[in-house]
Amino acid sequence: MPLREATIDDIPALHNIRMAVRENVLHSPGLATTDDYARYLTTDGKGWLFEERGEIKGFAIVNTRAHEVWAMFVHPDAEGRGIGAKLHDALLEWYFEYFEDTLRLGTMPGTRAEQFYLRKGWKKQGGIRMNGEIRFTMSVTDYEKM
Repeated sequence: MPLREATIDDIPALHNIRMAVRENVLHSPGLATTDDYARYLTTDGKGWLFEERGEIKGFAIVNTRAHEVWAMFVHPDAEGRGIGAKLHDALLEWYFEYFEDTLRLGTMPGTRAEQFYLRKGWKKQGGIRMNGEIRFTMSVTDYEKM
């Protein structure tokens, strides 16, 4: 599957995917600004995308300062094809090559994303947060067991 590093030029397509998802919908687009994408793709993180016939179908971005997955989304018309798993695995492989800090992420309860992360070996941390999300962690030890 054709994965590549995401760049600043990809931001409009990445944001279009973010706004198209059916779960974990971003109700306030101002919570994911162009500046946020640019920062996490350059100085404060790294991103990957899946591209098919010149069209971006999914992406993942890690915030290396906060040690958290900032975004991992697949366009609804490309779901169920293993794109999310490939992006997830590329992100973890890169992250744990350079960092030993536990990686975190949040997602809404009762979603396919919640089940995806559980299947991938992420550990739930506590109850539901004030923003409604469930928090997950992946330690380097858990990653090495995968």
